[in-house]
Amino acid sequence: MSVDVSEVLKALDNPARLAILAWLKEPARNFPEQAVDADQVGVCVSIIQARAKLSQSTVSLYLATLQRAKLVTSQRIGPWTYYKRHEENIAAFQEALGALI
Repeated sequence: MSVDVSEVLKALDNPARLAILAWLKEPARNFPEQAVDADQVGVCVSIIQARAKLSQSTVSLYLATLQRAKLVTSQRIGPWTYYKRHEENIAAFQEALGALI
């Protein structure tokens, strides 16, 4: 899956979205309150929301932006949605950006 460098840069041009992506790099450490395995399943939106101290709708929009940029993936389990980083696409973005600049 290829990444659009422009789309990724737009997604990262927001301190809260950048922080969320950074927190998701070490989910078990940054979200220890989550009951399920954050490294494997991802982190629940409500837990990300609590850490970000933003409204649920804002966090959902930010996560949707990161997902459109192909930086995170989501998984629905029951009524909850869990997000985790898409490391392969993040590496592809870093490589593409390095080739450009």
